Amino acid sequence: MNYQVLLETRAQKEFLDLPKEIQSKIGPVFDNLVFNPRPPASKKLTGKEGYRIRKGNYRILYTIHDQEYLVRVYRVGHRREIYR
Repeated sequence: MNYQVLLETRAQKEFLDLPKEIQSKIGPVFDNLVFNPRPPASKKLTGKEGYRIRKGNYRILYTIHDQEYLVRVYRVGHRREIYR
C-alpha cells in the first residue's frame, strides 16, 4: 500500500522558500517517499524520532506512521541550518 506524504506548514514554507532549481531536485524525493518511506539513502535520526534524507547540501526530516500509512515531513532545508 502507498503512503501519503504530508508536509507540515513549516516544511512547506521552507520548501517554497528554496530556489526553484533546488525545489526541482527535492520534489522527486517526496514522490519516492509515497512508495518507499525507508529508502536505502535514508538514515534514522539519533536523539530524535524520525528519519532524514540527504539531497546534496539539503536535508529532508520526516517521521513515519506505519499504522496510518503516513509520512509527515517536518523540516526541509540546508544542512547547516536544518538541525537547529
